[in-house]
Amino acid sequence: MSFNRRNFLKASSLTLLPGILPALPALANDGNKQSSPANEPVVKLFGDGEFYDGLPYLEQLQFANSKQQIRVDRYGSGGAVEELEKKFEVITGKEKVIYMPSGTMANQFAIAMLSGENTKVFVQDTSHVYRDEADAAQSIFNKRLMPLAKNQTFFTADELKKAIENLDNEEVFKSGLGCVSIENPVRRADGRMIPIDEIKKISGYCRSKNIKLHLDGARLYMASAWSGISIKEYASYFDTVYISLYKYLGASGGAILCGERSLIEKMPHMIKIHGGNMFGNWLNAAMACYKLDGIKERLQEAIKRSKEIFASLNQIQGIKISPLDNGTNIYSMKFPEGIQAQKFAESLYGYFIRMPRPNENGEAKISVNETLLYREPKYIIDAIKDSINKAK
Repeated sequence: MSFNRRNFLKASSLTLLPGILPALPALANDGNKQSSPANEPVVKLFGDGEFYDGLPYLEQLQFANSKQQIRVDRYGSGGAVEELEKKFEVITGKEKVIYMPSGTMANQFAIAMLSGENTKVFVQDTSHVYRDEADAAQSIFNKRLMPLAKNQTFFTADELKKAIENLDNEEVFKSGLGCVSIENPVRRADGRMIPIDEIKKISGYCRSKNIKLHLDGARLYMASAWSGISIKEYASYFDTVYISLYKYLGASGGAILCGERSLIEKMPHMIKIHGGNMFGNWLNAAMACYKLDGIKERLQEAIKRSKEIFASLNQIQGIKISPLDNGTNIYSMKFPEGIQAQKFAESLYGYFIRMPRPNENGEAKISVNETLLYREPKYIIDAIKDSINKAK
């Protein structure tokens, strides 16, 4: 009798894991030859969310499994991956969603497929696509990235229109405009976001010219929480949208890409030929599914607490915590003069609080995320006050 490996894997893709997950912490400890001590929750005034490494990751999965049994995928099909994709279809309002191994892959595939045979792609000068993806658009997909708004958070609709209209005057050979890519919010601009009115103008112009528009929304939940604009509304202005799974959804990696069904259905082939078709993706998908529930409410509560904490700390002479213009979860903090950074950090460590140390000018960028929910605002306020006094 012949054995069909593919059919076997597909049939087993919904296998439950009740026997494996309860044993994961024990297996992890066994490998370390000792038990991990009980960990106090740590408030982290940096980053966009909680990261779980090693045993804590396995414990989170075990807890998620106790609430709803986790099912595995096989090569991205079925199980927790399918569950995650369906959730994001509802959240973004897009026809179809696909799990991607990385954000770079999601961005590059979207830009390449939206552009077709045309080569030119307009991007922000400060964007991840332009600065941090190893020239993949040029070296692999034969796309020419054309940056706008040097050292700025975003380009305006008028700037984009002018650049496109000038192509005929500035370019000898007509290789064609493929698409436009926008990052929002922008990591290299300390998480600043593009005003929604500008996004609407850019989207309206692109649609009037039949130009496809991609959103690098790796941190889109930060923009949504701080602007009050829903993920679905943001997504509605773009043809494709990428959202990260590890920056604030707890996963150890992975991304989702959303768009029209006809385009997303081409992505499994792209993933395969570029070596991204992993046997199992459920460890990331299951964690993201679990942390996705309630993320909006947790971020709103974190914002509420941060306002109370910052208002209290701003009453201390020498301290000034300020939001950035068009900012999201990153704030500027000015410390009192003469603070010894090492002593300040050591004192906070004892309170299970971590935050960036002040630089030589007594300044730091601090971040708001859901780890603020681990401690009451008064506890955090008192801990920072005490640590400042000890560090003078």
